[in-house]
Amino acid sequence: MRRGAAIVALVVLATSVASGAHAGSAADPWAAIRFPASGGTQSLGSPAAGCIVGAEGLPLSGDGYQVLRPHRNRFWGHPRTIAMIEELGRFAAAQGIAPLLVGDMSQPRGGPMAFGHGSHQNGLDVDIWFRLPGRTLSGEELEQPEPVSMVHGTRVNPDTWGDAQYRLLHQAASSPEVERIFVNPPIKAEACRRAGEDRAWLAKLRPWWGHDEHFHVRLSCTPGDDGCVSQAPVPPGDGCGGELTSWNAKPVVLPTSAKDRPNRRNPVLPAACAAILRKPAVLEAARR
Repeated sequence: MRRGAAIVALVVLATSVASGAHAGSAADPWAAIRFPASGGTQSLGSPAAGCIVGAEGLPLSGDGYQVLRPHRNRFWGHPRTIAMIEELGRFAAAQGIAPLLVGDMSQPRGGPMAFGHGSHQNGLDVDIWFRLPGRTLSGEELEQPEPVSMVHGTRVNPDTWGDAQYRLLHQAASSPEVERIFVNPPIKAEACRRAGEDRAWLAKLRPWWGHDEHFHVRLSCTPGDDGCVSQAPVPPGDGCGGELTSWNAKPVVLPTSAKDRPNRRNPVLPAACAAILRKPAVLEAARR
């Protein structure tokens, strides 16, 4: 882990422990772990049933971005994920649309989360908010951010969705590191409408419930990470036909009551994850 990220992580983690942040208990060992496991970085399992060793912490602010709700301690991931976020932040700064608001990544050792996501478990996922505040947010605003939906009914909302959101999504999907991006179906439809002849990136946009306030970026497995379970490749074509049309009959925006609910899932993790949960933390190992 880079020294700057470690210092920021220490400050935030000390604060969250002192304030009794709710992401962690004895009944939920993955959320209770506050630091990554020592060792070479490796993602194990799938995003919905996995873990990570040697995770890196994203600094809580950087060129073109800020991290939301740091008390959750979900700002960890594979170094490739960190690099992708930082590159997207630099793009936002150059485009004059910074700061990006970075939502949940993974926990220090990945694994299931106590509430909210069923994925984000192996260090290769990150949520990026569509909301572009145009100014640096205060600490209080970062801890209690105001989400903004980009969707009204079955279309994007022109009052909240604009060219900046489209450019940001296009940039993220154009990264060779990115395997797929989950977005609300009307957002995919708007991208399909606007893309013109530049359509190669559209296949990565996968329609899914929710995702009207943020887009969920997932990186591919790292070459050489034999324990990382890849998803099936995205279907051929741009995905702007019948599959997308079928979503019009589904409730595509989640009600507020359905968000951040306690997780009742019990995924079967790779056997190696049990050992990762018990490994010394990076800081513990450094003191030996």
